[in-house]
Amino acid sequence: MAGLASFLPRFVALPLVALLGTATLTFAANQQLATPESPAQPAAASVPAVLVVPDVRRQAFVFAKGTLEDAGFAWKVTGSVEGYAANPVADQFPAPGTRVVDTGSPVVQVRLAANGRYRQKGSPENTSPYDGSSLKIAGAAAAPAATAPQPEAAPAPAPVTTPKPAAKPKPKAAKKTARPPAFVVPGARKEPLDEMPLPDRARALGRYVASHQPTAAAVNHFLYQHSWIVTGAEFGWWRGSQALELLIAVDRQARKAWGYGAKSEAVAKASLARVQKLSR
Repeated sequence: MAGLASFLPRFVALPLVALLGTATLTFAANQQLATPESPAQPAAASVPAVLVVPDVRRQAFVFAKGTLEDAGFAWKVTGSVEGYAANPVADQFPAPGTRVVDTGSPVVQVRLAANGRYRQKGSPENTSPYDGSSLKIAGAAAAPAATAPQPEAAPAPAPVTTPKPAAKPKPKAAKKTARPPAFVVPGARKEPLDEMPLPDRARALGRYVASHQPTAAAVNHFLYQHSWIVTGAEFGWWRGSQALELLIAVDRQARKAWGYGAKSEAVAKASLARVQKLSR
């Protein structure tokens, strides 16, 4: 019994030592496998889109509005002269060519000069028909941060690709009707081909006069269209002389039906003389 008693402690101790050794190895392995989480990488800063302010100086307001809206801007008339269609743009802010951040519809301010050939009648348009956004001048692009040179990687083998069948030729789109200008005015806006030709606009104005009463809104529409035709003809747009001859007939129609249009007729006649002289 004494020998058995002296043997038991050793017999119990050996498994205990083995157990402790296994636990130690397991803990060490867990410590080696556990790695700290990789820090989150900051998102790359997005580069804001940039718009370039167009030059609308010396353009009739009826055209300047469209130029700004087509370029993604809103507009606001400043100064004492209000936004009537025939008034030319005397100055603008920001200056032409300025690069601004695309904040939605940045507001360009225009200052107009009074056009003495037309009466300032009807309701002026002093702000764009939609809300403008803040104006922010675009700054210089930041230079890329310097990085340590990296060793050149071996070129990857070119992937094996199978040739694709030749694409079928697409049918050619129908070309828009050409509108050769009668003459060229330096700096003048080119005729927009998505708008009706000037003679068609003059005929449409005649139908408008025949079907409307001379309310303030109707007279304002008349003056707007009248200014569009006169200015386009003096810019050398296609068939401007024909459009002015039709417009003079519309002015006489307006005088008879509305008791209004004598001054507009004088403007159209003077414009026709200038256009015919430049067209020769």
